[in-house]
Amino acid sequence: MSVTAARGFLACGVRAGLKESGEPDLALVVNRGPARAAAGVFTSNRVQAAPVRWSRRTLAAGRISAVVLNSGGANACTGPGGADDTRLMAERTAHEVGVDPDEVAVCSTGLIGVRLPMDRVTAGITTAATRLSARGGEDAAVAIKTTDSVHKTAVSTGDGWTVGGMAKGAGMLAPGLATMLVVLTTDADAGADVLDSALREAVRTTFDRVDSDGCMSTNDTVLLLASGASGVTPDPVALTAAVHSVCQDLARQLIADAEGASKEIEVAVVGAASEADAVEVGRSVARNNLLKCALHGEDPNWGRVLSAIGTTSAAFDPDRLDVAINGVWVCRDGAENEPRDQVDLTGRHIGITVDLRSGDSSAVLWTNDLTAEYVHENSAYSS
Repeated sequence: MSVTAARGFLACGVRAGLKESGEPDLALVVNRGPARAAAGVFTSNRVQAAPVRWSRRTLAAGRISAVVLNSGGANACTGPGGADDTRLMAERTAHEVGVDPDEVAVCSTGLIGVRLPMDRVTAGITTAATRLSARGGEDAAVAIKTTDSVHKTAVSTGDGWTVGGMAKGAGMLAPGLATMLVVLTTDADAGADVLDSALREAVRTTFDRVDSDGCMSTNDTVLLLASGASGVTPDPVALTAAVHSVCQDLARQLIADAEGASKEIEVAVVGAASEADAVEVGRSVARNNLLKCALHGEDPNWGRVLSAIGTTSAAFDPDRLDVAINGVWVCRDGAENEPRDQVDLTGRHIGITVDLRSGDSSAVLWTNDLTAEYVHENSAYSS
């Protein structure tokens, strides 16, 4: 049930007429309490959409009562008018569901540089408010899709409490946070500071490790809302683990649905001198277009892995690098090892392991191959 798996939350998704396809394009998530603590993380792109700016300010108080989300338009790079539109979305939502506008987060996704048709948006919010339901999580997840082929939801349960979530994202996927809108909910009783700590730790090793195409969005938003409806105050470690579980599930769904992808690629870097080194190396490998093309063609070209490693500032000796592809150690000590024709790349899932042999730290990143379908989709669709 996505964001409504946790008690105290209502949601819905409706057709507001924002998408030419006529598909659902506006969603509401409402926290009915008794608590309304919240936390969030946002894109690190210096060009930020009006909804990101609004929601960041709103979250400063650590309290969110409702989230309004639309697909069909990003409301990014739209000037003062776009800021006015964001405020109007918050005010209309607040009026319809009976909360303070300063407790409404706003999320938008779609085409950059175009104003939203606010008559349709506000009418959609009014309609959505009449359809809120404790079973509306799936409909909300459907309504926030853009180029997604499937909607994305996940749930994790604790001892008497639950964390649920929904996400959208299929392209422009790179930290921070990937082109994503994510709303997470929990009926645990937790303060904003606990939620903030749990969310940031979870995002650090999940959404921030998704790197599909090296492109960073203007609208990335991940929100975590707590209703306290379970009456249970979990140990912060347990809450962080549950939030991490949901985030990781959703992150893997993002990569699985990446635009045009035919391969899902996990890059595991081990033996690093530091976690930062491991992440830098993993990201360089994940963003190497030559390698991504080779893997699409089912060519285990490990030389391109070494080439990507060599562009980083990580600590390593080029003559001590080891690389495995799908369990076959094709490279040892920076040179050919097992025959590359032993590597089977016919399946959808590919695992690359890089051993820097420089320490005890590690990191895992997720990416996908580069296909003609990706090029076609991003030449035919303005984003």
